[in-house]
Amino acid sequence: MDTPKPSSSPAIPGRGAGINPPNRFERLHLEPDPEWSSEDQPLPRTQFFDDTSESLLTENDSPDISYRFGFNAYRGCEHGCAYCYARPYHEYLGWSSGLDFETKIMVKRRAPELLHRELTARRWQPQPIAMSGATDCYQPAERRFKLTRACLQVCADLRHPIFIITKNALVTRDIDLLAALARERCIFVHVSITTLDSDLGGKLEPRASRPVARLRALQDLTAAGVPTGVMIAPVIPGLTDHEVPAILDAAAAAGAKRASYVLLRLPFAVKDIFVQWLDDHAASRKDRVLDRLRALRGGKLYTNDWGARMKGEGVFADHLRAMFDVNARRAGLNREPFALATDRFRRPGGEQLTFL
Repeated sequence: MDTPKPSSSPAIPGRGAGINPPNRFERLHLEPDPEWSSEDQPLPRTQFFDDTSESLLTENDSPDISYRFGFNAYRGCEHGCAYCYARPYHEYLGWSSGLDFETKIMVKRRAPELLHRELTARRWQPQPIAMSGATDCYQPAERRFKLTRACLQVCADLRHPIFIITKNALVTRDIDLLAALARERCIFVHVSITTLDSDLGGKLEPRASRPVARLRALQDLTAAGVPTGVMIAPVIPGLTDHEVPAILDAAAAAGAKRASYVLLRLPFAVKDIFVQWLDDHAASRKDRVLDRLRALRGGKLYTNDWGARMKGEGVFADHLRAMFDVNARRAGLNREPFALATDRFRRPGGEQLTFL
């Protein structure tokens, strides 16, 4: 069994993680004194730090991902989703994938400048790029720093194709830019919905928009002519998998045209955080969730094998895939392919010319 042992720390209001597990790259870590009580400590506040990176676009070669390049103006995410697979990235910064991930946010203030420089470089070939491949580009920090909007403005000026994945209704703030990009077939917005249960969503994704607000965002975007889809991510076996048909129906009714899903992933310390969350908020379903997840992961809570890590494998994975496909078709989703345009791209100083 690879189930982590839960800690005795109580759930922290407004936070998805109740613990700060040890950083696997650090030799030293803090261990609370047996007499210490977390109730005596003030609630953790969000801190912002300048990220002085000199590049923005990141490249991946995973066959599980449909895009080659992506970027984000933030590292860490205040949404605090207990299941977030991006949490371990904070360990590369010397912090924890637990509370540190959602309370210590790195801000790339130069993101719009770096994006413009990289997209206008002579060697760059226009192709769809992703915003929010890891942390959410519309997390609460965006209200303050507005870097995602500034990056969208760069893409709109250059007519560069981009697609977004978010679980925050804040995306509707930028409908003017999104609509302009849509007129050039240069935008697609995926709204991520894990559950339609507002109470469960508030515990699982404490600082993200509630499900009804995400569905309203789909409606508003669709009404503005912005192509949209729903990303059911993650599907949590034994907890939210039964909601897949209802989520597809609700998203289709809100205007979504496409849909996809990703199975729960628990790499490295995320296992500890999510198991702690189950103990705090869904103890009666803990064994069912973990047993079903092992059945989907070859007996383990997590595997990183390409081709299986996103959807799982085995009988239950086949059942989930079939259920999704049948209900997506019934809801009228994924009927027509959609491709972002790359031939609208224009570099500064005039329209890009094509030599015949």
